[in-house]
Amino acid sequence: MNFNPKHILGIQELSAEELTFILDTAESFKEINTRKIKKVPTLRGKTIVNLFFEASTRTRTSFEVAGKRLSADTINISASSSSVVKGETLQDTAQNIEAMHPDIIVVRHGASGACHYLAERLNCSVINAGDGTHEHPSQALLDALTIRQHKGQIAGLTVAIVGDITHSRVVRSNIYCLSKLGAKVRIAGPGTMLPPGLDRLGCEVYRNIEDAIRDADCVMMLRIQRERQGASLIPSVREYARYFGLNEKKLTLAKKDAIVMHPGPINRGVELASSVADGPQNVILDQVENGVAVRMALLYLVAGGEKLQQD
Repeated sequence: MNFNPKHILGIQELSAEELTFILDTAESFKEINTRKIKKVPTLRGKTIVNLFFEASTRTRTSFEVAGKRLSADTINISASSSSVVKGETLQDTAQNIEAMHPDIIVVRHGASGACHYLAERLNCSVINAGDGTHEHPSQALLDALTIRQHKGQIAGLTVAIVGDITHSRVVRSNIYCLSKLGAKVRIAGPGTMLPPGLDRLGCEVYRNIEDAIRDADCVMMLRIQRERQGASLIPSVREYARYFGLNEKKLTLAKKDAIVMHPGPINRGVELASSVADGPQNVILDQVENGVAVRMALLYLVAGGEKLQQD
């Protein structure tokens, strides 16, 4: 398949064939991460800037690792250490960086649509590493790769996503991605955390975790994003954990071989009991590992998809 996008801004605009091609490309990169010398010269001479206006551990680190394993020059810039603290706008910051001629800017920003805004104004490639409550495409792709790894395929599976749906960019990208790849997606959360119109995206909506995870092949738990909430949407964290947290008893409602996922960071004892987070059905660290391969694939594709040179 000939797929060399200039930008990766969201899952919504990608076809099932393009999503599968990205996953297949990521699969081919996984072997590099197990080598003694974890580096290939594929993107030698390319410059990647990770421009993060929000805190991040997994996404930022894995994009950095991905770039370095492809031999690109990788630079990290956070808002706290940039001229943003002096009042510089997003556009001015990005244009000043572009004047240094990077090939790719990976952007995480608190405003929905920020990455599209930059893609329309910059000549270099832009990859969305999470924009507001809009999308987080690389997370959905690594989730899909993890599901495919453990289940063999995605089509025909039932995936339940539970938690703070309103403020989650992860859930939106996953609904688009998993639905396009043939899975049935169920969504559950407190009524105060369920935006209207979700069913129009092609998913089933529930008000309790039990019905959502019953006979599910995969259960994905989401963090309560208190930093995005103007006011508390739940009576207490303890009550949320009681009704929407996943423990061993609730997990028995899912299929016996169901996998448990979480995009991180985990609030132990809130959305996940420690016995589940550390249990045999959890594949959370597999998600992290697959994140490097997926981000290698995205960098490779937007850089032009040059032929991979093996050591």
